[in-house]
Amino acid sequence: MRRKRAGIDVDGAGTVSARLEAQFAFLNEADRLKSVLRATTLVDGSRPENSGEHSWHLALYALVLADQAKAGVDINRVIRMLLIHDLVEIDVGDVPIHSANGLAHGSSETMAAEQRAADRIFGLLPNDLRQDLRALWEEFEAAQTPDAIFAKSLDRVQPVMANLMSGGGTWTTYQVTADQLEQRVGTKIARGAPALWEWIKARTAAFFP
Repeated sequence: MRRKRAGIDVDGAGTVSARLEAQFAFLNEADRLKSVLRATTLVDGSRPENSGEHSWHLALYALVLADQAKAGVDINRVIRMLLIHDLVEIDVGDVPIHSANGLAHGSSETMAAEQRAADRIFGLLPNDLRQDLRALWEEFEAAQTPDAIFAKSLDRVQPVMANLMSGGGTWTTYQVTADQLEQRVGTKIARGAPALWEWIKARTAAFFP
């Protein structure tokens, strides 16, 4: 006998069990994001942050800095995007935006690797969740909707703040110039949160004389 539970079609215990197996397979796989170390350190400079911490911190950024979003941005969707945006790093690793070695940030090689990772990781989910979360991830990557543009802006803000608080951080490591910071970071922040970039840019000046 078929019945519905929590909006999901259930045909005996097996269907529910199979769905939970898939959901927990994804959640257990996502735990590996906590072991992916990023170039950016914690704000106190004591150690590198991991990508799980980064994703959580960005979700909190969206919650606290919601007043910096342009009209029409759905902060709840932004938070959802930021919670999943770096899951592909489980397979690909962190690709620092200022690094010139190995995989280049935003290169065709990197994007292809991330698509393969998305296929595998989101593929662990039941069909409905797979389609929903994969579409949300693709939207973030494309950065064309108001929600995704603001999410991308925050993704650039958080490492800047870590560098400011840790005495230069990756700017020193990768010998970043003011022009590079403006092109690779500032333009992305300003696109979704222009007032936020103006406030932050004034505080980066001491690091780029």
